[in-house]
Amino acid sequence: MPQPYFPPPGDDWETTALSDAGFDPAGLSAAVEFAVEKESAMDRDIGSALHTHFSEPLPGGAILGPTKPRGGPNGIILRHGRIVAEWGDTNRVDMTFSVAKSYLAILAGIAVDTGLISDLKAPVADTVKDGGFDAPQNAGITWEHLLQQTSEWEGTLFDKPDMIDRNRSLATAPGAASKKGTFRALQTPGTYWEYNDVRVNRLSLSLLRVFGRGLPEVLRDRVMGPIGASDTWEWHGYENSWIELGGARVQSVSGGAHWGGGIFISTRDHARIGLLMANKGQWDGKSIVSEDYVGQALTPCTLKSDYGYLWWLNTDRTQAPSAPPTSFFAKGVGSNIIWCDPDLGLVSVVRWLDRDSLDGFVSRVLAAMH
Repeated sequence: MPQPYFPPPGDDWETTALSDAGFDPAGLSAAVEFAVEKESAMDRDIGSALHTHFSEPLPGGAILGPTKPRGGPNGIILRHGRIVAEWGDTNRVDMTFSVAKSYLAILAGIAVDTGLISDLKAPVADTVKDGGFDAPQNAGITWEHLLQQTSEWEGTLFDKPDMIDRNRSLATAPGAASKKGTFRALQTPGTYWEYNDVRVNRLSLSLLRVFGRGLPEVLRDRVMGPIGASDTWEWHGYENSWIELGGARVQSVSGGAHWGGGIFISTRDHARIGLLMANKGQWDGKSIVSEDYVGQALTPCTLKSDYGYLWWLNTDRTQAPSAPPTSFFAKGVGSNIIWCDPDLGLVSVVRWLDRDSLDGFVSRVLAAMH
């Protein structure tokens, strides 16, 4: 396999001839045309779209963080780090929803690598003493439980109770989650998988506690700066997610845009993150996050084989049947997707794609390869 290329800071990102990258031009054009034609039906006024998508009437579904109207379909495809296809405005900064969860996973790895978290299987309560893990239901929750979404954390955080996302089904079409937000008896932490944004936000706050400074600063200094990302991205929390830390007010950021906030970022900056993860946390000879941790993050959860540490895995080809099991994804509503396949030397970011069209896009990209 060719040596990967790592783009320098700025927009001077090398392209490569499709024949040299192993692509059929007509086939790749078909994949791009498909991504554009299958634009998401999500309202471009995202502030209005949130209520209908998450099936949360007011007051429970109140938006607490900033939103921004979205742009049109855009994306990028890299082979061994070089651009082979790009469409739409890939420098536009847009909301990215639950792709932010995968960024939290990277920051958790940095906390492990720097010794701020000594053991992912240790209770969070050993290091986070803010009362959030005092209750019997929460006392045994480990960092790994939070990262795998098996924590069963119980409580209310920033006016959102964990109940709001209990019984949430990701397979249900937007607006049809009839059971979402209804009572379900909680299980022992580590024994039940559930996608729950309140619990992800509890992880974000816990990471803020161990780093002792805002996560956007940590991400900028430890990840985005070293990989040459732009300075246009932003990471927001909620109007009520400010805490006192060392005598200063610091905002706890959200792991998505369920109630607004989250990471607002360009496709090109997402592509750098994908390239970092596809190269096991290494960037042009420098370790940004350890290979050992990236390996852990991409290991299937025993309760859900297509989920690692806030990254989606293609185990048993459940995320994209046309892609090999070596593929993995960061995914957010919209759809916003980072697709990585290290064995193929492939990284792609696709924005505002119809939620059921991911495999159609993947299959066309792979069919164009030879």
